Amino acid sequence: MINVGIAGASGYTGVELVKLISNHPKAKLCAVTSNSYKGKSLTNIFPSMRGFENLICEDLDIKSLSKKVDVMFLALPHKVSMMHVPTLLEHKVKVVDLSADYRFTDAKTYESAYQKHTSKHLLKESVYGLSEIYRDRIKTSNLVGNPGCYPTSILLPLLPLLKEGLIRPDGIISDSKSGVSGAGRSLSPSTHFCEVNESFNAYKIGNHRHTPEINEVLSIHSQQKVDITFVPHLLPLTRGMLSTIYAQSTNDANEKNIRKTLHSYYGDEPFVRILDKNMYPATSHVKGTNCCDIGFHFDEKTKQIIIVSAIDNLLKGAAGQAVQNMNILFGLNDETGLNPVQGPL
Repeated sequence: MINVGIAGASGYTGVELVKLISNHPKAKLCAVTSNSYKGKSLTNIFPSMRGFENLICEDLDIKSLSKKVDVMFLALPHKVSMMHVPTLLEHKVKVVDLSADYRFTDAKTYESAYQKHTSKHLLKESVYGLSEIYRDRIKTSNLVGNPGCYPTSILLPLLPLLKEGLIRPDGIISDSKSGVSGAGRSLSPSTHFCEVNESFNAYKIGNHRHTPEINEVLSIHSQQKVDITFVPHLLPLTRGMLSTIYAQSTNDANEKNIRKTLHSYYGDEPFVRILDKNMYPATSHVKGTNCCDIGFHFDEKTKQIIIVSAIDNLLKGAAGQAVQNMNILFGLNDETGLNPVQGPL
């Protein structure tokens, strides 16, 4: 049995982790922490969590927690995670960090989008937690930087096509949309009901923090610099994410080998579903799952590939993928505790 701790359990991602671990057949939830709700039970914070009255939020005391847990999920703000990760690793606790602190290989790239990094040496040890792409490296790691939600929806469909030379690395555009839960549980005027309901808007064009993360991974796999045009939008939905990606094909590309390539990478993957021709994803089809659905159209006239992907931003975009990474870390099947079939609407 894997003993699990969750830091930041009072956030949207944190409570999803609580639900997943509580139903995991090979894991036991031993501790939850919250800076804002210390001493309160999860039932007090989330009334939907009836039956969790005995699960009390505590301080993030690494020495105390390290005696109880084998792995810590850090659902904490950027920079806060890096304050605790070195000590956790010193105490032989594996870490799945859901902040951006350990997603990058280049500290300068991280610092250009976030802030000064205080444990740069660990960037060499951390593994980017895009489960289907980095599984072999995750298996032998002690520190996983769980990807952002937008990057997950964009990288999963693009990386196979880029690595196999079917799309050009220049001129890639992603028009992406997210439900409001992607902004987290903290209050913000831009995410109030009256601002979001019956509305639809683009935001942070040209300066979204996920852009450097996406570019770094694409550049590593293409072995040349990639600068994607990424435009995020806010949907009047609680959860869900859909990316429509435009890429120019190379001369070698056609509908048949694009489909063959995607199936060769993901045909045996339980959580990536390649849709049949003329079928495209919808957020409702992946809600409540750890799945990424991918459909595409190849335009014979323009030689452009239009890819559509959909994920649940709180699951495959955060907590679900984090549990998938935990499974890989401890030698379990990816789908353990993660039913690929959608739950009740």
